[in-house]
Amino acid sequence: MTEADELAQRKMQFLFALRSKGVTEARVLAAMERIDRGAFVRGIFAERAYEDMPLPIACGQTISQPSVVGLMTQALEVGTRDTVLEIGTGSGYQAAILSVLARRVYTVDRHRRLAREAQAVFEALDLANIVSLATDGSRGLPDQAPFDRILVTAAAEDPPGPLLSQLKIGGIMVLPVGQSDTVQSLIRVTRTEDGFDYEELRPVRFVPLIEGMAGD
Repeated sequence: MTEADELAQRKMQFLFALRSKGVTEARVLAAMERIDRGAFVRGIFAERAYEDMPLPIACGQTISQPSVVGLMTQALEVGTRDTVLEIGTGSGYQAAILSVLARRVYTVDRHRRLAREAQAVFEALDLANIVSLATDGSRGLPDQAPFDRILVTAAAEDPPGPLLSQLKIGGIMVLPVGQSDTVQSLIRVTRTEDGFDYEELRPVRFVPLIEGMAGD
């Protein structure tokens, strides 16, 4: 088997694993097939890029397991004309998936290094509709609000007020909530004319949402 054949087989197994975990929406699967997770995993973990598991990245953070990325993206119901805010750029993998589905993606991270490295990958992949910023994600991005969709990749005790206020009427936010790193739930929040509707989706485990900029 050639190296190309082996890579093709790994990607096919990758997509099969996504489907088996409940990622069934055709547009999401197509986006995850197009965006190579291997571009976002470096060093000794690169050979594990197509396994359905979280992997360590710089600054003590992780790249989420692909099935969780897929399920969160699917729950967000991104439309082709939507503007999306992502809180927690990390490796940039989730933002890249969103960029295939949305009109524009703003992604922010409190770690300057992560924002910088992710931007370099976006440019290498010619993903021109992503704006990557180093800023305090707990405050959202008021200058660009309101947003059609908001995705948070770190867990807060409750949905942060600034983010709720930056969601359009009819908009959707998907985020993990929980008071510890062992008991968290992924929830979907829909903003209505009268307030917010909350739906619990599944148990998850994410790093905590921390206010302020990191000192790196």
